[in-house]
Amino acid sequence: MTREEVEFIAQQTDFLCIEKSHGVKELGAAELGAKHEAAALKKINPDMKVLFYFNAAYAWPFTSYNKNFTKDRIDELPELKQFLIPHSKTGKLADQFGAFCFDVLNPDFRDWWVQTVTKGVRESGCDGAFIDQMHGNVKLRKNKSVEIQRAMGEMMTDLKESLGPDKILLANNAYSEDAKYVYPASDAIMFENYASTKSSKESLLSEWIQMRRNAKKGKISVFRLGVEGTGRRNIKPNMPELAKENVEFALACYLIGAQPYSYFLYSWGWKLASGALVDYPEFHKPLGPPKGAAKRTTPGGWEFTREFEHASVWVNTETRQSKITWH
Repeated sequence: MTREEVEFIAQQTDFLCIEKSHGVKELGAAELGAKHEAAALKKINPDMKVLFYFNAAYAWPFTSYNKNFTKDRIDELPELKQFLIPHSKTGKLADQFGAFCFDVLNPDFRDWWVQTVTKGVRESGCDGAFIDQMHGNVKLRKNKSVEIQRAMGEMMTDLKESLGPDKILLANNAYSEDAKYVYPASDAIMFENYASTKSSKESLLSEWIQMRRNAKKGKISVFRLGVEGTGRRNIKPNMPELAKENVEFALACYLIGAQPYSYFLYSWGWKLASGALVDYPEFHKPLGPPKGAAKRTTPGGWEFTREFEHASVWVNTETRQSKITWH
């Protein structure tokens, strides 16, 4: 990032993750990108908490640790190839979005993965790890769902022990039933609503309940709401303007569910240019502490309100309308 970008980010937050491919072009490996940015951010704010990204299911080849998980290299490295899942019908290595799929049922892989993530956190100078994809590629072996869930839990528990109590372990979307063995090992949970299809009224209500559960257990909640109508394949050319138009609804949804140890993330993608550098005036307004829990205006209805010291929040998650009155 440029100096101006680093300063802007540091003014917005003291808790962030460096994305999976950041710095690869400039420095050759993602852990070097994370190391560079963590140092730059901590120079401005020594209390900044920066997380190192790693995937639990997909072998993205962006770090030096993963660089050999590519079609032109993997056949020459049988010790790494055994960590990957072959497709049941073709016998060829399965892939997702162009990345090979890790075999969490292989204990040798789990040991390698824990050691690798721990090394990445240490070498990047980060304050913990953001671990993506809790599903263990279960769709490739649906008949082994329970074993996969337990293996994921074991791997994440081992990682937490390896990282130590002073490092943060964030598990993306680890609030669902199929991640119940991962949840106890996690210090933080991210609710990654990457498109409007994911953030249904029922889903939002469920996540607010889960955020209360996290707070009671002393866990961090990161609530992400994607800009409406966007997904990996539906990015519109006027995204900064569209994001500013829709920010009130996303922020209202967060404020209804916000608890101690909660953070809000709003973007239309996962890159630096996908919303992280947009200045939203709403984020600078003084909010103050909540005056109480959110209220559901009618039993079974989808209108919710909540009062803060400097704001009154109203949202209808069925019509997707909202109003934040600042005072």
